[in-house]
Amino acid sequence: MKIKLVITPDAGYYEGGRFEFDCQIPEEFPNKAPEFHCIPKIYHPNIDLQGHVCLNILRNDWKPTLTLQLVFAGILHLFLQPNPNDPLNKDAANDLAKFPKKFEEHVKESLHGGYVDGEKFDKVKEGYYRKSYYY
Repeated sequence: MKIKLVITPDAGYYEGGRFEFDCQIPEEFPNKAPEFHCIPKIYHPNIDLQGHVCLNILRNDWKPTLTLQLVFAGILHLFLQPNPNDPLNKDAANDLAKFPKKFEEHVKESLHGGYVDGEKFDKVKEGYYRKSYYY
């Protein structure tokens, strides 16, 4: 079974972005965790540039008693409070941990389809954004 999940955070760094995920439910579910893939390329510490998602309950902490609703909430939580301590994108995690203002600027730039460190990101947020520079 496949499910499409769309998350639009209403707070945090990713506020107003529209993030689509493909979810593959294995035949062994609930004994085996579902697999999630983020469709747009985004700048996020816990989602790599290929769309793989780092969420403990999808890996080591999976239990057959967990529901899809809890997984959906966990993915939303990654957007409300990204975790630099368990990264898939180490550059984003480093920015968040050491340079939060720089991280915020990179997220804003990426949400509007801009470039971060030479990498082009998919536009997931409407509206105009003008990059600020810090000296």
